[in-house]
Amino acid sequence: MVQDIARPIGSSGSDLPEFDSKNSQFPASAPAANPVFYRTYSRKLSETRRESWAQVSQRTIQGLADLGNFTPEEQELIEQMQRSLHCLPSGRWLWVGGTNWIAKPENFSGSYNCTSTNLIDWRAFGLMMDLAMMGSGTGAILEPKYTDRLPTIRNRLNVTVTREIGEVADFLREEATELEINGNQVTIQVGDSRQGWVKSYQSLLELSTDERFTGDVEVSIDLGHVRPAGERLKGFGGVANPIKLPELYARCAKVLNRALGRKLSPIECCLLIDEAAACVVAGNIRRSAGMRQGSSEDAEFAGAKDNLWQQDEQGNWRIDPDRDVLRMANHTRVYHHKPTLEECVEAVRKQFYSGEGAIQYAPEAIARSNADILTTPELKSEFLRAYEAGNGQQWIQAKHPNMPLKELEHRLGRYGLNPCGEILGEDFHCNLSEVHLNQIDPLDYEAQEQAFTAGALSVAALLNHRFAEPRYQYSREVDPIVGVSFTGLFDFFVNAFGTEWLRWWEAGRPDTLTGMQFKEREKEYLSRWKEIVHRVVGEYCDRQGIRRPNRCTTVQPAGTKSLLTGASSGWHPPKAQRFIRRITFRKNDPVALACLDYGYSIVPSQSDKDENGNLLNDPFDPRCTEWLVEIPVEVPWANIPGADQIEIEKFSALAQMDFYLQVQKYYTAHNTSATIELREDEVEGLAHRIHQAIENDEGYISAALLARFDAPFPRLPFEKIDQATYQKLQAEVLERRSTDDFYAALVRHDGGDLIEAGPAGCDSDKCLFSETKKES
Repeated sequence: MVQDIARPIGSSGSDLPEFDSKNSQFPASAPAANPVFYRTYSRKLSETRRESWAQVSQRTIQGLADLGNFTPEEQELIEQMQRSLHCLPSGRWLWVGGTNWIAKPENFSGSYNCTSTNLIDWRAFGLMMDLAMMGSGTGAILEPKYTDRLPTIRNRLNVTVTREIGEVADFLREEATELEINGNQVTIQVGDSRQGWVKSYQSLLELSTDERFTGDVEVSIDLGHVRPAGERLKGFGGVANPIKLPELYARCAKVLNRALGRKLSPIECCLLIDEAAACVVAGNIRRSAGMRQGSSEDAEFAGAKDNLWQQDEQGNWRIDPDRDVLRMANHTRVYHHKPTLEECVEAVRKQFYSGEGAIQYAPEAIARSNADILTTPELKSEFLRAYEAGNGQQWIQAKHPNMPLKELEHRLGRYGLNPCGEILGEDFHCNLSEVHLNQIDPLDYEAQEQAFTAGALSVAALLNHRFAEPRYQYSREVDPIVGVSFTGLFDFFVNAFGTEWLRWWEAGRPDTLTGMQFKEREKEYLSRWKEIVHRVVGEYCDRQGIRRPNRCTTVQPAGTKSLLTGASSGWHPPKAQRFIRRITFRKNDPVALACLDYGYSIVPSQSDKDENGNLLNDPFDPRCTEWLVEIPVEVPWANIPGADQIEIEKFSALAQMDFYLQVQKYYTAHNTSATIELREDEVEGLAHRIHQAIENDEGYISAALLARFDAPFPRLPFEKIDQATYQKLQAEVLERRSTDDFYAALVRHDGGDLIEAGPAGCDSDKCLFSETKKES
């Protein structure tokens, strides 16, 4: 039976969680909502005022309406769904939607969490830096068939910085980057703008293959026009921090010079991308989000992150300085054939120990990305067999003899991934929206239809963008794509099916009579939502004269936005019924100080240690640079009779895999972003199941794996606690609380500019854990 949920006074429609009377913009069951919202999505209105949720909603909804040409009824529905937290636009749109900045064509890409770019020329490198600087997640396929199209490195570059950052007065600064070439002498005057940084980086790469030079190229870097750290970025938001910019040019030259006389290897291309990403992360974006796809036959790529951390003679851990930047992105190995069982076991074992080396089964990705011509299961199976045999192109040509060669090549290249792996395509931009299922009554089918309709309309609106970059615009014309996701699926099904469903999970989701009934009910919900999304997007596109996307549904990780409603992320189970959630802030961040007034505790981050390598305990210690705000959390269904007896953290890897494939088969048209947690004794069993899923064409494309350890690690993002500990911590929060009004507390501390500018392109648990540094 569905759990009874209190309804807000005066509301109608589906049951909703109670809202906190003092902070009514978010549910009381989402204690991390205010800290995350004001840190990540609320823009500054003045020195001491930030947007409320209502103001963010007004800005972003109007931006969608202006772009999407909605009917009054459509706009009203989107507004209703966003204000009720039933459906939200992408994290990127929450930050930039409706601003003057995003209305400029050169900034359109800043609307999108998800992109992928094939590295076929130097321009692609510049485009990826540009995307990263706008906060977009960047994917890249690094297979030799693409990277071999880059020219041979012919010139050695000797780089010198001749003028430091900020030496030119602000009123004399130039925004454009200028190059001056005199024989083998080159001066790059770096402009004070996003485009200026990008051009300087791309120009340096181009110098390495420029045929006009007759010997070593002496490159002088003039950084005098670049604004110093702390100055405001007026359009995008936040402040500048070019701390790593001076290093960028010499570090890139070092990679290029190693390849003198030959073409770059895929991993050298990866290093060049990630050097730029590292510069951007330090500069303004909170965390890089990247996906790098390498060939399954590329041994160098497969081992690129091996032994990244090493111990010196004193036992201190040290990261390889030449490969440090590889941490900027996830690495996935692309298989154009069905991997053997041995390859699957090796890949799962490698992921368990290093977190890297996931298998991507490209044929399934390509087949899904051609759903408009593979319209039946029989056609899809026939294509997969032909592709496996090396005849995929011939098969499509035989079925569609009039298809232009350029489109055919594009169709066969649609296995590029965004950083979290939920979107498929080639040279793509994909917009996302997210239905918060934990806010919707499982018996209220009308509310579900409204939420998924709103999600479909909000993603379709951005299909009206036209890109100045030809490769992106061509991809938009022949393969327009969108992604309607959800979060809180696990919460939704607990509310729908009760404790018995949890016990079935605990048993491993076996195919018993009861289990098959549960799976049929799951299928009914998932299939209905998928049908709604594709129907609404199709009808909207027909009305607007836009080509219909052939895939519209996905599931993203949903780490940060899920905190706005307290949802379990994406399709995943929560970490536990009760846990401490630790959220990272820079030291003395006004939002963190407001959290302190609100009663939450603060501890130094894992990276802050004393001279003996011990973690600091005092957040105001002068040696402390970063804070963790600790928030006790209880999931809304934790007190359902019997729910407390279920050990969620012990759900098997095979049970998680089974649920992932259920979502993948019945809801997702792209890919389902998945982080499957496993213990060492589950490696072989999971590898066998992945091999079986690929062998039987069950829809598997890729999944991230995360090792579980019973030994506790200090100050992780999630820490399980029992009911007594939760009640004790919550009572302590209330005792310390000096105000019941979070915004009022924030106003007292606020001042100056936001250091961080909006959300990262990806915020999965995998990204959160990958930031953890090696402990000494």
